[in-house]
Amino acid sequence: MIPIRIAVLPGDGIGPEVITASLDVLRATEARLAGVRFELNFHAVGAGEYLKNGHPMPATTVAAFRQADAILLGAMGLPGVRWPNGVEMTPQIDIREQLDLYNGVRPIKLYHESHTPLKHYGGTGPAIDFVIVRENCEGLFSDRLTPRPPGREFETDTLTISRRGTTRICRAAFRLAQQRRRHVTLVDKANVLPSMAFFRQVFDAVAAEFPDVQTDRVYVDAMALFLVQRPHTFDVIVTENMFGDILSDLAAGLVGGMGMAPSADLGERHGVFQPSHGTAPTIAGKGIANPIATILSVALMLDWLGHVETRRGARLIETAVATVLANPSHRTADLGGNVSTAEITRLICEALP
Repeated sequence: MIPIRIAVLPGDGIGPEVITASLDVLRATEARLAGVRFELNFHAVGAGEYLKNGHPMPATTVAAFRQADAILLGAMGLPGVRWPNGVEMTPQIDIREQLDLYNGVRPIKLYHESHTPLKHYGGTGPAIDFVIVRENCEGLFSDRLTPRPPGREFETDTLTISRRGTTRICRAAFRLAQQRRRHVTLVDKANVLPSMAFFRQVFDAVAAEFPDVQTDRVYVDAMALFLVQRPHTFDVIVTENMFGDILSDLAAGLVGGMGMAPSADLGERHGVFQPSHGTAPTIAGKGIANPIATILSVALMLDWLGHVETRRGARLIETAVATVLANPSHRTADLGGNVSTAEITRLICEALP
């Protein structure tokens, strides 16, 4: 029996609720697998941990989950808990940078036509099924912790694009496309920003390494339009950190909202898996949070772990989610229904093949 160590970070707001749901599905899946077992180690992180002990992500906690085989995260941060400079605490970004989780994978898939605000999608219409690959460790976020001189009448944030960082995220996007429909779309602002022109130059060089993958290039403002007009035409989309952050939320809205959007932040050694949504403190404790993004993030985790049985477990979860959501009455509050967190979780556990 192979032990797989999972660091579990429930976090703030609805984080503990969706984590509980996802662990129910993980345990139900584990019972169907052979030769693997999951060891769960829980760690307190986020705004609540800051209020208790003065730091949202203590160094001892970071050291502990560095030893894990994978990290499962609920959500972190609360609007009213901020640093002295006015910004919210974002330990999830700190984790990406400290563990060099440069590859942000954001799958977007429509499970039922009733989930999308767009006409003619799902059912007999075109499928929405693409992945945004977001560079996580550079871009416009990379300058956020730089000390600023006090008292000045302006602020700046530097958008950093390196050849190394762009090369590795583009290669990750092309490798993913080789497993899907063999098409990569670059999203940039190369008509205005020299940093983005450089991003495109590096992308073109990487594209030459993958002659079996088709490519196109779209400016970020046009991409916001195209994702609404023709989302079915995209396969893998690769872009800078901030652009990926914004487009991921827009894309989630096409398939039902943030509760339907899983994510993985991957590096060469570590992987963090979490829903794309935030802590949603206004609905915390009401039992109505949608856990599907977190449950699908567990599937991403099992696939990434790479064992033949964990990969089989990922397929079991994906099948169960699709089976449950094929019934239009199985909708949580965010999808316009009244199915509770516990009930949708039970349905998914029962639907596991």
